[in-house]
Amino acid sequence: MKAHNAERTGALRLIKAALMNKAVEKRAVLSQAEGEQVLTSMIKQRRDSIEQFTKGNRVDLADKEAAEIKVIEEFLPKALDENTLAKLVGEALAELEATLGHKPAMKEMGQAMKAVQAKLQATGVRADGRATSELVKKALAS
Repeated sequence: MKAHNAERTGALRLIKAALMNKAVEKRAVLSQAEGEQVLTSMIKQRRDSIEQFTKGNRVDLADKEAAEIKVIEEFLPKALDENTLAKLVGEALAELEATLGHKPAMKEMGQAMKAVQAKLQATGVRADGRATSELVKKALAS
C-alpha cells in the first residue's frame, strides 16, 4: 500500500478475502495445504477469465487478471518445470504399470492421473493440472 501500487494492493485484498471466506466457511483456521488450494483455485478462475476476456476482445481486463495471477503465484510454492514434471509422470506411470501388470492405456487415464497426483502430493510440489493432464495423455498414447 505504501508503494501506491493499486493493482498489487487489490490482488492482496482479494487473496485475504478468499482465505478469510474459506476459514469462515470451515469454521476453523486453514492449514497450509487448504490455503494453497484456495490460491490455486483463484489462479484457475483468473485463467478462465483471461480466456473469456480474450474471446470478448477485452485485452485490458485480461491484462488485469494476468497481473493478479502473478501476485497470487508469489504466495504458492514454485510449480515444477515441464522436464521435471515429465520425469515425475514417467515414474508414476512406471509404478502404475507395475501395479496393473501391463502398460496403462488411455482407458486408464483416471488411474494414471490419480497416481501422478499422489506422487505430486508425496513430494510436496505443485504442478499445473492442464500441463500434468497433457503429459499423462502423451505418455499413455505412446
